[in-house]
Parts: sequence; C-alpha cells; structure tokens
Amino acid sequence: MEKKNIILDVLTEPKTFADVSPVFLTDETIEMRKKRMIQRMREEAIDTLIIYADREHGSNFEYFTGFIPRFEEGLFVMENSGKSTLILGNENLKLCKHARIQSELVHYPPFSLPNQPMDHEQPLEQLFTSLGFVEKKKIGVVGWKMFTTRKKEATKLFDVPHFIIEAIEKAKGETTELLNASSLLIGEKGIRRTNNANEIAHYEFGANLASSCMLQALNKIEVGVKESEIGALLNGKGQPNTVVTIAATGQRFEYANLYPTDKTIKLGDALSLTTGFKGGLSSRTGFVIEHEKQLPSEQADYLEKVAKPYFQAIVHWLETIKVGMRGEEVYQLVETVLPKKQFHWHLNPGHLTGDEEWLASPIYQESQEILESGMIFQLDIIPSVPGYTGVSAEECVVLADEALQGKIKEKYPELWQRIMIRQTYLKEVLNIDLSTDILPLSNTVAYLRPFYLAKNQAFRVQRIKSTSLCTSE
Repeated sequence: MEKKNIILDVLTEPKTFADVSPVFLTDETIEMRKKRMIQRMREEAIDTLIIYADREHGSNFEYFTGFIPRFEEGLFVMENSGKSTLILGNENLKLCKHARIQSELVHYPPFSLPNQPMDHEQPLEQLFTSLGFVEKKKIGVVGWKMFTTRKKEATKLFDVPHFIIEAIEKAKGETTELLNASSLLIGEKGIRRTNNANEIAHYEFGANLASSCMLQALNKIEVGVKESEIGALLNGKGQPNTVVTIAATGQRFEYANLYPTDKTIKLGDALSLTTGFKGGLSSRTGFVIEHEKQLPSEQADYLEKVAKPYFQAIVHWLETIKVGMRGEEVYQLVETVLPKKQFHWHLNPGHLTGDEEWLASPIYQESQEILESGMIFQLDIIPSVPGYTGVSAEECVVLADEALQGKIKEKYPELWQRIMIRQTYLKEVLNIDLSTDILPLSNTVAYLRPFYLAKNQAFRVQRIKSTSLCTSE
C-alpha cells in the first residue's frame, strides 16, 4: 500500500452551512420501516416485539414512533400482523396521537415519575396478558443494546429493567421463547443499518450542525479562554446532544468531572473537543500551541510519532472504503497503515451512527459483514501511544452506490450541492482521492489542525503540484 506524504500546510478552512433546516421523515419512510420490521420478525418467527425506551435509551423506540418518552419509560409493542400498542406513563399519553405509527394506547402509571398519581394502575403482567402473550410462540425484547459477548448466549441477556422482564415471564406461555431481539434492528441483517435518501437528509442535519459547531469552536480557541466558553460554541440550535459535550483542557477528569468548567486554556495544554447530534459527531484532540517548537520536550516528535500516522490512516480509509467490502478488509486496512501493536487503538475503526452516536459496527476483526449502500459511518479511530497526547478528527460520511446517489440528487438537490462542495474540498484542498462511494455528511471530514493556535494550518496529502487553494509553508 502506497504511503502518502502528509504535510502540515496553510489551507483555507472548509465551508460550513448555517441555514440548513431539519428534514422530517416522510410517511413513506415510516411505512417502509414498519414493513421491514414485520418482514424480519416473520423471518425469525417472532410473534411479538417489545421495544423499551427511556431518555437515554430511546432510539429503537423512536425509530418507529417518532418520539422518546423523555423523563419517563415506555414500551412499543408490535405484532407480526402489523398491530401495535404504546404503553406509556402519565406525561406521554398526549403523544400517542402524534406517533408516526398508529397504535392503541395503554396507560401504565408506574412508568411515570415518583409520587405522581397512580390512578387506574394495573399490574404490568396483566397488561401483557391482555395482549395475548400466553398464546405467543416467540417474543422478542429490544432495549438499546445488541450483546456481542462470546462468553454467554447473547439472546438471553436483556438490557431492560427487571420488572418488565419479570412481567413478561409471568404473562407468557410455558413454552413461549423469550429472547433479546435487538439484532433485528442493528445486527448484521438489522433494518436500521441502512438509510434511504430521506433518512440521509434527515440525519445530515445533525452531522452538518456538529461539524459547524466544531469549526466555530476551533476558531475561538485562545490562551485564557474558558472551557465553558468553548463548550457553549459546541452546542447548537437547541438540539439535544447524543454524547457528553467535551471541552477539556490540560488534565482531564479532575474530581471525576466530565463537563466543561471555568478552567482557562493555557499555552501548551492538550485540548479535547467533542460534540454530537442525531446523525453526526465531531471530535478533535491537539495542542494549544502555534508551532512544533512549542511541543513538550518529551513529545517533540508528536507529529511524526502520532498525528501524521493517524492522518495517514484516515486518508487510506476515505480512499479505499466502498460498497461491497467486507468489514474484515477495512479492519485490516487500518491495521496495515496504523498497526494496533504500535498505536494501541482498541475500538472499531469505523462504526454506524444514526439517532444514537454508536449504533453498531460491521468493521471488526474477522468480520464477514458486507458494507452496504446507505450505511452512515462515523470515522472513529482512536490511537493511544504511551507518553503522547492523542489525536482525533472524528466525522461522518455515508456509503452510497450510484442508485442512492441519484435519488439524493433528485429529491434533495440542496443537500447534494453541500455534498459536492465537501467532496471538492477533500479532493482539491486536502488532496484525498476520495472513494466514489463516499458522501461526506460533515463539513470537516479529515480537516485536522494539530496545533490549535495555528488556525490557518491543517494536514493534507502532498502532491507534486499544489492546488490553487493551497500555499506551501
């Protein structure tokens, strides 16, 4: 594999788009989701699917209903006949009529907050009995997590509250099989793994927002600025974050704290930044310095030892990945360019994203899973070299074949124009020979400033002839 010559150069920064409006999922998309779910249930001979949600674990529930139960808990029950039921607490009863899939409403007060009225309460197992659980041959439970453990049968592990599983056990028949069915949504044949043009437009809103916030924050970094000031710039348009916002300078996790504080940024600090919304996350790690001579003496070779090899891996990932590859091929690509033994990355080099920051990943060692058109990827490689500050340029792209690209271009021309501008930047400014199957959803894909105070400098691939938008150092 040809090694690229990576240089730190004076570059124009990528364009951002401030006036992008949310794209709502169409009725046709919701109906497609329902049909695909029913098909998978029938393939697996599952009679009933019970999908749990709370504030932190609501994406599988929201995928069908369009909402999460916020500060309460909730259940969405789907039969393989297509019939569905919403079991909700006090403050979500009003949302049933707004749900994207028409469902029968059942009130279960214990899903409400403590000390709220428990009027009309009945045991949960009694509610399940009324839904005919005793007659079912196979019932699937979906929380938020598909277990991939190798030490225990994954379908027998449940990530929903015990009182719900206990009620199901009491209501089901003696021979009814109960299993964790999250794989139907996020496993190898999971229906949430791929997205149509409407869904991609829906999720691009968050990817665009996260990367725009990140660039805004990068441009405000100065010595003496507070973490909290940078953190405020990482949040945008009142949207809920999919991860904890990070603006951490110097020593992290003091007093076990995860959040931005009034600590001021100092010259020479390491600084980590992360923000994420539905559809996209943006992350950066680097030094609050202006040039290489200001690096800590023990990390004087930081660029050659950590940052450039990481960028090399990002470039090869973006140039190589395509529809039809096996996950193992991508894993080995990263292993070849950025050997784990040396760089100690320990998570998957790329994972799927959507309503939540990490959905699942087809990219892992020995993975035979096929990368498909419509998969939204977070380019997530995290090197950890002992004695050195880390590096990060985490962003989102979608894999799209010619047919899907055509549909996006036809139905969402403004989105298509943004994608073309992002592709042009990657090809003509960063000199990355971008795979034809990659559509950037983030504005700052592969845009990496290792030195935060050198705001006009970023990595690029060196070519014999520089483009008109770049100037040499």
